[in-house]
Amino acid sequence: MLEKIKLEAEKATKELIKEASLKKGDVFVVGCSTSEVCGDKIGTNSNYDAAGAVFEGIYSVLSENGIYLAAQCCEHLNRAIVIEEECREKFFLDEVNAVPQPKAGGSFATQAYRAFKNPVLVENIRANAGIDIGGTLIGMHIKAVCVPVRLSVKTIGAANIICAKSRPRLIGGERAVYKD
Repeated sequence: MLEKIKLEAEKATKELIKEASLKKGDVFVVGCSTSEVCGDKIGTNSNYDAAGAVFEGIYSVLSENGIYLAAQCCEHLNRAIVIEEECREKFFLDEVNAVPQPKAGGSFATQAYRAFKNPVLVENIRANAGIDIGGTLIGMHIKAVCVPVRLSVKTIGAANIICAKSRPRLIGGERAVYKD
């Protein structure tokens, strides 16, 4: 089961990178309910092993492409974001003080915190794209304008996924000409 979860996460990440035209240095936010991945109600059965499988599938692809992972914590840490210190510095973000745990921050955020070279938490971020695994509400961390993306992958484990990318705001009205 864990290998299947890893492969689903990997495939969804690859598809979203392509659909969102992400490039090196972009930010990819992930919210993940491992309870939902394992077929339970969000917030009821945090699973560190399932989080590890999802994390491995996503992080390996992002790392290959030079894209920053932003791991969203659960509501107990106000949906704070775990990122690498390098990312925090690049985007001039203020650090907040907390260390995610499986039952306070979530198993996925805990996996990220333990795997990153120099992890820090920030209150929010403006990601270029992301995956919401199990209804964790990542929209607050996506740049405007947030656009839903449909992938061939519909679930990771038992959790439904909703993906999003951002696009620049269209301004200027009916006479404006836009880039593709």
